Amino acid sequence: MTEKYIIKGGTPLKGEVSIGGAKNSVLKLMAAAILAKGETTIYNVPDLTDVDIMLSVIAQLGAKTEYNKEEKSITIDATEITSITARYELVSKMRASFVVLGALVSRCKEAIVALPGGCAIGERRVDFHIKGLEALGAKIKIENGYVHAKVPKLKGAEIYLDIPSVGATENLMLASVLAEGSTTIQNAAQEPEIVDLANFLNTMGADVNGAGTSEIVINGVHPDKLHGIEYTTIPDRIEAGTFMSAIIATRGKGLIKNVFPAHLTFFTNKLLKMGANIKLIEPNSLEVSCKNRLQSINFVTQPYPGFPTDLQSMAMTLLTVSDGVGIITESLYENRFMQVPELRRMGADIHQDRNHAIIKGVKKLTGATLAASDLRAGAALVVAALMADGSSTIENLHHIDRGYENFENKIRLLGGKIERRNEEDSSSVNLPEGTHNESYL
Repeated sequence: MTEKYIIKGGTPLKGEVSIGGAKNSVLKLMAAAILAKGETTIYNVPDLTDVDIMLSVIAQLGAKTEYNKEEKSITIDATEITSITARYELVSKMRASFVVLGALVSRCKEAIVALPGGCAIGERRVDFHIKGLEALGAKIKIENGYVHAKVPKLKGAEIYLDIPSVGATENLMLASVLAEGSTTIQNAAQEPEIVDLANFLNTMGADVNGAGTSEIVINGVHPDKLHGIEYTTIPDRIEAGTFMSAIIATRGKGLIKNVFPAHLTFFTNKLLKMGANIKLIEPNSLEVSCKNRLQSINFVTQPYPGFPTDLQSMAMTLLTVSDGVGIITESLYENRFMQVPELRRMGADIHQDRNHAIIKGVKKLTGATLAASDLRAGAALVVAALMADGSSTIENLHHIDRGYENFENKIRLLGGKIERRNEEDSSSVNLPEGTHNESYL
């Protein structure tokens, strides 16, 4: 059933919001659970469609799975892996599931995994994954839309990534855990989710060093050393950045709880430079507020620890109503400006030239009927609608549901006027007034 958001803008968001577990981390931890016989329980798991898809992928491989949504935990018993095939009908729904390739090759010495296909935000080639596995000794065939990897014994190797690909780094980490000898991944991705995966693997009994730097060393261990564990996922830095943006965009004041501030240093510094107020209240809580109109600055997306591409659309939304002109350079994905036409429909002044967007701040945005094209563009449109004059309708919510748990409920707790409706429901819209945490305000 097609659903849409109805949002009435212009209300400052105020109160408290708690950030859930990191989507981009938990999906990889679930794949890593395949490596060890026995039960592994992962906590702080967000209730997202992507998590449901990864559960289906893992269950299809023969592992037993249990998802307790109330406790936000997943238990995976990978004692028996009965299939080495991750089928297209599941992998095509979510690119992140391709990471089971490294885990299966490591555990079973063979894997057949569907190529993930296209992606809305741009080309994401798997060449680095394949070349890295070949360096470890795997024989690779690509036929009928599947990658077939097979190896009698994986052996450690020196691997250099031409770009610090997050997916390739993760796949090669998983593949190297049980390899004979030592593997070095140079020019590795440095994202917090990579560190979380390394910590998870080490807790499981692996020997991974250097995660969070450009060089990761994995010393292979015997399969008997790996065991089931209990592990808690890190908070989602992109969800945190989204709510920081929404509070600032509506000139509100809020407390962002359950966040690792160090994961957002670059983004936070940019917001401060624009004129927002951000204070560390507790080790895992940030107070965010904004009273005045922001100042335009420039952004260039870069691999971590640079400015995150997943928050680029948020930056653009803030620039649409800031003083002056700001330029965003998207250096990672060629189609990541898909929110531009929708923001223009709201009155934004944006000129796009290939991977550059020039945004001249306007007095205000106005409500419009909008369509989410991908996960992060969709979330940015929600933020734009919350600060715009009038009402907006946002369609294609399945994109947003991939990465934001209880999104509309959290916005309502901050006082935002947002309602989720079925497409067929043509009754009049009575937007809730929302609830405020008066003691905090």
